[in-house]
Amino acid sequence: MRDTAEIFGENVFSLSVMKERLPKETFKEVKAAIDNGKRLPEDAAGVVANEMKQWAIEKGATHYTHWFQPMTGITSEKHDSFINPADDGNIILRFSGKELTQGEPDASSFPSGGLRATFEARGYTAWDPTSYAFIKEGVLCIPTAFCSYGGEALDKKIPLLRSMEALNKQALRVLKLFGNEDVTSVKTTVGPEQEYFLIDEKGYNARRDLIYTGRTLFGAPPPKGQQMEDHYFGVIKPRVQAFMKDLNDELWKLGIMATTEHNEVAPSQHELAPIFATTNIATDHNQLTMEIMKKVAQKHGLVCLLHEKPFAGVNGSGKHNNWSMSTDTGANLLEPGDTPYENAQFLLFLTAVIKAVDDYQDLMRISVASAGNDHRLGANEAPPAVISIFLGSELNDILEAIEKDEPYGAKEKELLKVGVHVLPKFPKDSTDRNRTSPFAFTGNKFEFRMLGSAASVALPNTVLNTAVAESLKQFADKLEGASDFTTALHDLIKEEIKAHKRIIFNGNGYDDAWIEEAARRGLSNLRTTPDAVAHYLDPKNVALFTSHKVYSEIEMQSRHEVFLEKYTKLIDIEAKTMLEMAKQDILPAVSAYSSELASNLMAKQEILGSAPSFEEETLKEISNDLASAYDAYKALESAVEKSSSIDDLVAKADFFKDDILSSMTSLRESCDKLETETAADYWPFPTYGDLLFAVR
Repeated sequence: MRDTAEIFGENVFSLSVMKERLPKETFKEVKAAIDNGKRLPEDAAGVVANEMKQWAIEKGATHYTHWFQPMTGITSEKHDSFINPADDGNIILRFSGKELTQGEPDASSFPSGGLRATFEARGYTAWDPTSYAFIKEGVLCIPTAFCSYGGEALDKKIPLLRSMEALNKQALRVLKLFGNEDVTSVKTTVGPEQEYFLIDEKGYNARRDLIYTGRTLFGAPPPKGQQMEDHYFGVIKPRVQAFMKDLNDELWKLGIMATTEHNEVAPSQHELAPIFATTNIATDHNQLTMEIMKKVAQKHGLVCLLHEKPFAGVNGSGKHNNWSMSTDTGANLLEPGDTPYENAQFLLFLTAVIKAVDDYQDLMRISVASAGNDHRLGANEAPPAVISIFLGSELNDILEAIEKDEPYGAKEKELLKVGVHVLPKFPKDSTDRNRTSPFAFTGNKFEFRMLGSAASVALPNTVLNTAVAESLKQFADKLEGASDFTTALHDLIKEEIKAHKRIIFNGNGYDDAWIEEAARRGLSNLRTTPDAVAHYLDPKNVALFTSHKVYSEIEMQSRHEVFLEKYTKLIDIEAKTMLEMAKQDILPAVSAYSSELASNLMAKQEILGSAPSFEEETLKEISNDLASAYDAYKALESAVEKSSSIDDLVAKADFFKDDILSSMTSLRESCDKLETETAADYWPFPTYGDLLFAVR
């Protein structure tokens, strides 16, 4: 059995593999392309392609694909064989530099938000040398960007790369002011923690709602849920442990540094966390992680659910986006050091983030908006829809001292004592963790906690990178022309703290009093996806993205349309699934049980007379609830029919938010009550108890 060090990265055409296989000059050119964003010369691309092909064939690969991330939110690939015909009737294995650097998939069937007409099929994929090629199931996968015939971005990678370039450009300007002449690049890094559910495949296959939508649309709460708090960090069950072991092996082969695994709060819920990587690579890795989770689960007779709220009444699943900025010299720009109040560079970058989040809180909310995540935000396992920043007591005190021009009295770190002599004393952290904060400083990074578990991390990081780039640009514009840098720096930090302190909140984000306080502070509370997306094309947001060349205006308009289309299509599928399950499964099952009750009641009355009985009382209750359920069914059916005649996307999204969802809620409430009244033998599909506690 091979150890972890042997298998780690074995299926990745990594820097170490390239250094071993490529000529020295070619390797230098590739390294420059990765480190500095330089274009790889055509002849060097040909050399890389040949060595990549040979390496892949040695690993058993027969095909290659340009692996890309369209606006569907998942990845896409079209496989081509290395095989080419030879004149003598045999074959040769060919893979050229052009085939490495450029592909041409059909772009007509991907979401484009009007960027492409259906009949305009041509699209291009372009090799992204900053993210390493890898082998997956016998196919050489080449990470690529995806654009239209006219050059517009049709994917999530191109805007992300543009945002990284924008932040790099502005961060370097600021760092030069502090004398950091040796720094040549600044990259953002991300470590996305991934939550998910594992359920038995048999239960999944018996539920059309899970198959079609990824979440349960019906389901009464079981007697036991998460109220005993006995699942979080509990002993991992053998079947789940076997899944986690295989998952780790597959991820490690692809160079994905998965490190932490544990049970999450809800029954059958778990979490995986990786080590930080450059944002572009971390995004690719997270997409791969979600795909591989599903495939490995199937091998164990399990299904991995990544929906944000697969079960009502228990915790949903999020994805915590741990974000920071690092220089090519190895410095973390959000590392406060032992004396953050004396670290002016840290304080300036911290202030830039605070300003960015306050100025673009609507974009931060939009970046995590989805029909699935709307069920989760504001619940007890996720932050509220109000954006705020948690800094902790020490940083908060430092910023208050700067704002008031008062000296900061640094406190010695208190030793934490637990009252048992044999246990060591250790320094107490200057701040606790705040799980209710949407955007929390956690030592040397910010944890953006609002992301839904199924989402790509590309958009939240594109927004964050660009917003911080804008803050840094404004700072550099002011400081570069200052006659006295130290005074100008002090005044700038003081002014910005005063202007943006409203976004800082260190308390309980679940408290209703905070929502009222946030409104008084002027913070936005965009509770649903349509509410949030309504602000996407606000002039200040268009100006942000276009000025930093992250999106063109037409690219933003297309994404606005894709947001709304996806929202309405998802809820439309859910509503139609509910109608199908109610009419074909639930209502007939309850009706059949009612008939048995009526038959038994008649038999009993012949023998016992008119004495009250279980059958009589239950039949009355079920008859009333069955009538209510059918009324709710008809109301939802009517609403769905009405929605099909609404052409305007904004109006349609609002109708789904206000009318369809409320009708779905009414139907669910009626059917869930019927579940508690109907004999188990009659109920047509597995219950919550069956699904959440089946995996041993």
